[in-house]
Amino acid sequence: MGAALALLLAQSLPGKSIHLLEQKPLTSASDQALAQPHFDARSTALAPTSVRLFERLGVWPALGRHATAILRVQVSDRGHPGWVRMTTDSNQGNPLGYVVENRALSRALVDALLANPALTLRAPVNVRSVQAGADGMTLATDQGNLRAQLVIVADGADSPLRQSLGIGESVKDYHQCALIANVKHQLPHKGVAYERFTEHGPMALLPLGGDQGAVSALVWTWPESQIQKIAGLQDSQFLERLQQVFGYRLGRFLQVGVRQSYALQLRLAREQVRSGLVLMGNAAHFLHPVAGQGYNLALRDGLHLAEVLRDAGDTPLGDLALLQKYERQQAADQRATIFLSDTFNELFRSGDRGAVLLRNLGMMGVESSSALRNLFIRQLSGRASRRADPWSPLRFGGTHDSR
Repeated sequence: MGAALALLLAQSLPGKSIHLLEQKPLTSASDQALAQPHFDARSTALAPTSVRLFERLGVWPALGRHATAILRVQVSDRGHPGWVRMTTDSNQGNPLGYVVENRALSRALVDALLANPALTLRAPVNVRSVQAGADGMTLATDQGNLRAQLVIVADGADSPLRQSLGIGESVKDYHQCALIANVKHQLPHKGVAYERFTEHGPMALLPLGGDQGAVSALVWTWPESQIQKIAGLQDSQFLERLQQVFGYRLGRFLQVGVRQSYALQLRLAREQVRSGLVLMGNAAHFLHPVAGQGYNLALRDGLHLAEVLRDAGDTPLGDLALLQKYERQQAADQRATIFLSDTFNELFRSGDRGAVLLRNLGMMGVESSSALRNLFIRQLSGRASRRADPWSPLRFGGTHDSR
């Protein structure tokens, strides 16, 4: 998130000094390394608005060579009749999104950073604290102090800097874990992404390796009480269990890569802006992975912050009223996206007969109505808000507070 935001700011604020501070070294993989398939590589699903943003930044030509277009999406509810199909016809003939390996995404962004003379890259560096003063912000690092008009904090969901600033968060614990792995299957996926809701939680299979590829990225939600058992199965047992739940749309599952898991929560910072300070990415909002909205929302946040700062004229970049303007303008997009991911998970994890009936009627309604389906796709693709287009000139409750 930090790299994309730094590039956006450098493009939107010519003449300003932009510094990107990263805790880990930033290295650029070789073209040969990227060309070699890496079965255990993690991936990210990019919405069409995110692709357009990367086009605007000039990184898509390099990134697109390693991206797999999503040409169809199939949503189903295991054991129930409701299902939804979405195709490029619902998106003006364009792909519904793209899936790209994280290492290719990192490579494209790092190369763009290194080639941009308007950026100063500091990595590795450890930021120990951020403090506000009468004339700006001071960052204490292990390489000395830095001063800035505006500090953007994007150091992850646990965000040590957010905690050190005393910014609390609302947390809704789903008591679920996401199991992620790549799986090889008998038949080519043909650019189809699958979202299947099961009695344990949602399952997604995202296409990799081009439209004739036979590898998909699996994101499988499980109750936290069962995650160790499923993650610890032998490969053959795991593939058999996956086959039982998913079926044979991709033929037989042949191979599974390294399995990893992480706990799922909805985490929302109680403040996103202060004078001279903005929280971004997972430090501001950490979402359930259903529908793959977290990274794409963060990119839209970054785009709109860059636009507000660009149009600020002589107003200092850290001006509180200016930053609150960004927060107001982006609040509707954040609310809708967070509501979508949270509601999807809650509605489709429930075995209650009323919830089952409601979600299947809803899916059948979307499937039978092109207007509803197009509205649904607009939200998933990030185009529901007018400001979500990269080419155009919150407050949430939780189950407990973290202070």
